[in-house]
Amino acid sequence: MTALKNDRFLRALLRQPVDVTPVWMMRQAGRYLPEYRATRARAGSFMDLCKNPELACEVTLQPLDRFPLDAAILFSDILTIPDAMGLGLYFSEGEGPRFERPVRDKAAIDALGVPDPEQDLGYVMDAVRTIRRELQGRVPLIGFSGSPWTLATYMVEGGTTKTFARAKGMMFDRPELMHALLGKLAEAVTGYLNAQVAAGAQALMIFDTWGGTLTPHDYREFSLAYMQRIVAGLTRSAQGRQVPVILFTKGGGQWLELMADTGCDALGLDWTLEIGDARRRVGDRVALQGNLDPCTLYASPEAIRRSVARILASYGDGSGHVFNLGHGIHPEIPPEHAAAMIEAVHELSPPYHVE
Repeated sequence: MTALKNDRFLRALLRQPVDVTPVWMMRQAGRYLPEYRATRARAGSFMDLCKNPELACEVTLQPLDRFPLDAAILFSDILTIPDAMGLGLYFSEGEGPRFERPVRDKAAIDALGVPDPEQDLGYVMDAVRTIRRELQGRVPLIGFSGSPWTLATYMVEGGTTKTFARAKGMMFDRPELMHALLGKLAEAVTGYLNAQVAAGAQALMIFDTWGGTLTPHDYREFSLAYMQRIVAGLTRSAQGRQVPVILFTKGGGQWLELMADTGCDALGLDWTLEIGDARRRVGDRVALQGNLDPCTLYASPEAIRRSVARILASYGDGSGHVFNLGHGIHPEIPPEHAAAMIEAVHELSPPYHVE
């Protein structure tokens, strides 16, 4: 594999010295870019795009060709694992992802098999290999998965939801069923992420999108415990380098200390936290990633720059900060506003890294 030309993202995740604060964006390959929309149209559908390694590579690299980002993230979807479990994933216009066969009883959970990453999800591994080859060492590649709890909500509900009625109903009424489902998903996610590392991913991120909908007790039992199980089973070094692991629970700011205890290397933060307060709470145990409100990018470049400056100042001196949005970039954001954020991070952060 080609040596990395820019490894500041990996070094920041491991709290090693960097020259500037590295920056990337969740959903940086997405609908806000006209070139992405053109490639998706060629693919025919979102899942056809995900399942075509060459096109997935193309859209992964598009934001890097436009912006001086410090990391690439695999273009895929968090629902690849449930899809490989045979639930019949499809996307309805205006409704988001849906499953033809939701998982709502013991028989359905017992029938689920743990996908083989290379056999059942080979298109993802082929995409990772293709992206690593085409990156030619420009920046590191991030692999990712949804958390077991987040995946379970989609599988039980049959798609997106505002109430989590069926998923939480199972959790409260039949906790043994939810634990059985989460156990299978933890095994699947661990194997899936390790296969991504074997294929060339250089950092990993677990997206716990819906963990923040749980009570503190239920978060510990039904979300955090399974992420901790995954972290314990991950490949943590490859090709002579550490493979950092980032945990991100949207709406999970009250549990930072517990998340830091999992053994991960970094925590993703949404925009509801002051990053300086988060740093004081976790100390030097983990790096922090975040946490600009994505809606800031609707504002003028001057306002974006002021917000970037505030977050950099709040984090303060030293490494251990990866700049990012607090969640994914919105489809309507002008690309030049994303450019203004990235430029501001690189221009304003060097004074915080002077030894």
